Amino acid sequence: MTLTIFVGSLLAAMAIGVPIAFALLLSGIALMFYLDVFDTQIIAQNLISGADNFPLMAIPFFILAGELMNRGGISNRIVAFALALVGHLRGGLGYVAVIGSVLFAGLSGSAVADTAALGAILIPMMVKAGYDRNSSSGLIAGSGIIAPVIPPSIPMIIFGVTANVSITKLFMGGIVPGLLMGIGIAIAWWMLSRKTKVEVLPRKSMKEIFKTTLQAFWALLLPVIIIVGMRGGIFTPTEAAVVAVFYALFVGFVIYRELTISALIEVLVASAKTTSTVMFLAAAAMVSAWLITIANIPADLVHLLSPFMENQTLLLLVIMALVLLIGTAMDLTPTLLILTPVIMPIVLQAGIDPVYFGILFIFTNCIGLLTPPVGTVLNVACSVGKTDMQGILKGVWPYLIVHLVILLLLIVFPSIITAPIAFLSR
Repeated sequence: MTLTIFVGSLLAAMAIGVPIAFALLLSGIALMFYLDVFDTQIIAQNLISGADNFPLMAIPFFILAGELMNRGGISNRIVAFALALVGHLRGGLGYVAVIGSVLFAGLSGSAVADTAALGAILIPMMVKAGYDRNSSSGLIAGSGIIAPVIPPSIPMIIFGVTANVSITKLFMGGIVPGLLMGIGIAIAWWMLSRKTKVEVLPRKSMKEIFKTTLQAFWALLLPVIIIVGMRGGIFTPTEAAVVAVFYALFVGFVIYRELTISALIEVLVASAKTTSTVMFLAAAAMVSAWLITIANIPADLVHLLSPFMENQTLLLLVIMALVLLIGTAMDLTPTLLILTPVIMPIVLQAGIDPVYFGILFIFTNCIGLLTPPVGTVLNVACSVGKTDMQGILKGVWPYLIVHLVILLLLIVFPSIITAPIAFLSR
């Protein structure tokens, strides 16, 4: 009954248009009344403790770093670097999009930000060169969801804090799946673009390639600094976020000199707005998480999933199918905050590695960013690509299939995730 009340009140609040954070609070209050423990002081205490968390400080700094990089000229130089490498190939602009997405992912950790930035630059170029607008927009959307998988990743920070799992290990575990996503998308694009008659860009000379590589060097160096710094124990993920901000400021003001004081103020305001949304969601989710524990909802869910508990692979398939279904109606961050406290006790009871599960969980939620009707990344790509939902769905479905195949591989062969974590954590 407690599970029904929690889910029912949450869905009812969302159905009438209540924002997710307030819907979480309302579902928590509904549970409080049912359990006869209503107390405004408990709500206030959990709201404060939900936001007052040191690892969560990494979120505003990574958001700010991403905004600074986009405004500081890093985005254009990454695209120019990718163009110099593969722009002359048939379908070259598509490969530029994939390479750019992988490189952007190592800078911002936000699928929406990466999709908007790359789409604004590449989709007009692709359409002008003769590529289909829907295919181009679908490729940008399919590549954009690499961002939350490759470190630094804001969803990994949220999951790590909520599930009490090492954020550093989550970062290390996301590298190989993220690269697999890029490779899979590139293969799909190659198959689709073989017979497409489009303008092929001239091959760049070695001198030009060297020049663009030098110009992009400072942008390419940041992911290396973050990963090596955390791997070597030089700084924590939160400290890495602060390093990223100072690095982006230095590159934007001193190296590329495209960042101005007025632009900095705009970036700070935009970052503050995004941060406030995420942090209030995290605070509201803490109220629900506390009540989920008090109401013993995980035990009810364990009972429902008990037929699958003996087989880890089957259990993971069932959980990920459920997450995919929820992902069609809910964005990534709310899904993480709502489901993590409910599912983690089941995962631990089944003996599944929590870091491995975290990567799978985030990966599956990222696929939800491409599924209508919510599909945040899908909607952003629609807007940037100036197309409609029906059109972009035609362009994105091959990449949805690619991501689903990779998800199955990660479930069936856990060592794809666990082996790199063990190697990089030594």
